[in-house]
Amino acid sequence: MFKKLFVSSVSACFELTNENPYYSPESYEVTLDGKPYGKFATNVFSVYNLLPDTQYTVGAGGFALTFRTRPETASVSVKALGAKADGKSDDTYFVQMAIDRCPEGGRVVFEEGEYLVRPVVLKSGITVELKKGATLLGDICEENYPYIPARVYKGGKEEILASWEGEPFDCHQSFVSAYRQKNICVVGEGTINGNADKSTWWATPKGRKVARPRLVFLNKCSNVRFHGVTCKNSASWNLHPFFCKNLGFYDVKVQNPYTAPNTDGLDPESCDKVDIIGCTFSVGDDCCAIKAGKLYMGKTYKTPANRHTLRNNLFQDGHGAIVLGSEMSGGVKNLSVCQCVFKHTDRGLRIKTRRGRGKDGVIDGVLFENIKMENVITPLVINMYYFCDPDGHTEFVWSRDKNNAVDEGTPYLGKFTFRDIECCDCECMAGYFDGLVEQPIKEILIENVSFSFKSDAKAYQPAMLENVKSYCRAGLYADNVEKLILKNVTFDGVNGEKIIKNKLGELIIE
Repeated sequence: MFKKLFVSSVSACFELTNENPYYSPESYEVTLDGKPYGKFATNVFSVYNLLPDTQYTVGAGGFALTFRTRPETASVSVKALGAKADGKSDDTYFVQMAIDRCPEGGRVVFEEGEYLVRPVVLKSGITVELKKGATLLGDICEENYPYIPARVYKGGKEEILASWEGEPFDCHQSFVSAYRQKNICVVGEGTINGNADKSTWWATPKGRKVARPRLVFLNKCSNVRFHGVTCKNSASWNLHPFFCKNLGFYDVKVQNPYTAPNTDGLDPESCDKVDIIGCTFSVGDDCCAIKAGKLYMGKTYKTPANRHTLRNNLFQDGHGAIVLGSEMSGGVKNLSVCQCVFKHTDRGLRIKTRRGRGKDGVIDGVLFENIKMENVITPLVINMYYFCDPDGHTEFVWSRDKNNAVDEGTPYLGKFTFRDIECCDCECMAGYFDGLVEQPIKEILIENVSFSFKSDAKAYQPAMLENVKSYCRAGLYADNVEKLILKNVTFDGVNGEKIIKNKLGELIIE
């Protein structure tokens, strides 16, 4: 069986209904109106180059589903308006004109070619189609990315226009952006290429008075869908939705070199209802980080990351696969993570916070299940001493003084469940759980989870915090955790104790 995930006027995405993480049990043929379309091996598959307002029948694995594409009011070809699409000529005027002139309910079409452009701005009510072989290619000159002020004031009320790492911060305009827009689709087999590998963005990532642009920045937008496109070579984060509602990312591919600094894959920040399904990530930082701002944003706007679903995704070659924080001052709730595969990431499921994130920084009742990890150095990490920000290495952050008090700046980590997870070829340790002295992690349940280690594993530090030692083939470390419950947890290849306890309240092993 399979179900429909998303349909645009020219594309559609579907998901097999099984319990296998990311990959289907066996490869299968897909047909479109009875004709062969392609062979697939993953649980999510897509069809493209469809006609608007047309009924189709798609078949897969002996089952069939009939659907109808969305109607549209018009289609506007960027090439027909004068774009050269040769990768050398500046096509910004033609691209932006096509977007601006496209009527509501219409589609902007990028046919095969490289469209070299400066930053472009999306508007409500349109579909952008990047056909196979079409690339939206970023200008490499920093001066062509104008400054966006962190905030403006309307009638004395603050409006945040630009943000970096959880705080209002002046930024260069992002390569593709939208501000307070709605009902946008970006679809197709083409590519959004920030071209940062040819620029100076990665050479000087730190100490900038104006933050690097995102590849795509969506500010207070709603009903936005990305389907099929490849996003790559971003100057900083690839996809950054900020205070948005009702977003969908389906069968999207996000690619950056592992050495590219701070090039997170997809970081929804203080967003409500985000679906990330069937996507692949290979980046130079965290693959997907769920965020909710730092202290000022959390206290002022009190907007959590809410109703996020991550399913049937592949995360590889990043620092962390799925990450909560460290900017989580608005809190994280109603998060569902299942049927995902992690490969060659430094850490797998990674929760990170620190003193100063605030009392609204609450993460509780989180379930991660049905996940397979391969060659992940440390599969499970919960770190409440993360040494980020300018004061990250100060005693305020790393202190273990038992007299530290819970105050307005103290975050809260409640119950976490890790269930039905297979971790193969680990190196550092199975899991590292480190709660604040004054605010321990409340409960960690690990159920039906197996850890096996490489025979030639190397030593690594399991988490990013001050004074942490390196480990090799270690078990589960728990410090300042009130309750740790292990049900059907197995270890293969651990050196030494399977449970390394330090200020662990209650340990239950079944």
